[in-house]
Amino acid sequence: MAKALDAAPLITVITPTHNRRDKVLRAVESVLSQSMSRLEHIVVDDGSTDGTEAALDRVHDPRLIYVGAKWRGANAARNAGIERARTPLVTFLDSDDVYMPHRLERTLAWFEDNPGLQVLLSSFVSLKNGRSTNCTNPEAFINPAMLERTLVAQTIFIAGSAITARREALLAIGGYDSDTTRMQDRELLLRLARRFGAQLSGDLDWTKHNSENSISGRRDGYVEAYANLMGKHPYIAHAYPHIPPYMISRQLIADILRGRLPEAFAGYMANRSSKELGYSLPELVNGYVYGRRWRRNLYNEFRNRFGARPA
Repeated sequence: MAKALDAAPLITVITPTHNRRDKVLRAVESVLSQSMSRLEHIVVDDGSTDGTEAALDRVHDPRLIYVGAKWRGANAARNAGIERARTPLVTFLDSDDVYMPHRLERTLAWFEDNPGLQVLLSSFVSLKNGRSTNCTNPEAFINPAMLERTLVAQTIFIAGSAITARREALLAIGGYDSDTTRMQDRELLLRLARRFGAQLSGDLDWTKHNSENSISGRRDGYVEAYANLMGKHPYIAHAYPHIPPYMISRQLIADILRGRLPEAFAGYMANRSSKELGYSLPELVNGYVYGRRWRRNLYNEFRNRFGARPA
């Protein structure tokens, strides 16, 4: 892979990968075939052993930059990409996802038209088990307080490949948390929301492929991951007391309704043993009732302010 570019890039795409040779090649192709060409694509290989480096070395495009090492997980790999990025604008693409051809051109337009914009969250198509779902957010700018509320209540669609931000904004908050292996995008955005608002784009500009080995797609481990998120952001339990028990109870109810009783019991016990959670059954019931109501009110506020529900 060549080191020089004919024209200075305007935006950096960062892709962490580990043993996904064929999928990362598909992701790279979707970037290099964008409708705008002034880009750099940094692929940070987190210790792959499946021939990823050799496969990418056969891609003869100076815009592709391969960084290989053992980075202690995807978040450390993302941070390595942020550090190496040469442009003021950074966006992400997971190795199993694919950009639509207009993704970067329209992303750049948002920031060019809004010089003060720091964070953009796009919409996407989710493919899972042969089913396609449009995950469309309302087109609106939301201030820091509203961004935090929507992230806490999980009432907007977010995913790693939907995030674009100013490089300086990412550096200012320390990038991704290397200790967070699930809900890492929500965790990052919660820290960004302490300083910045975000533009939501209703444009479907990338496709999310839900891989079998995706951590976020697993049913088990949700409660532990949510407890970790609460440990990173303890103010949530104080500012939004009904939301954590609502999120846990909603997960347990979903498992019960699908006949996954062992998973529901394991989740409940994980909650009880967690110092960040520890909710009793009455507290979970109360949280579900009042948290659901608070979340519904947030939906209605979105509808009144922006003309559409966020989910």
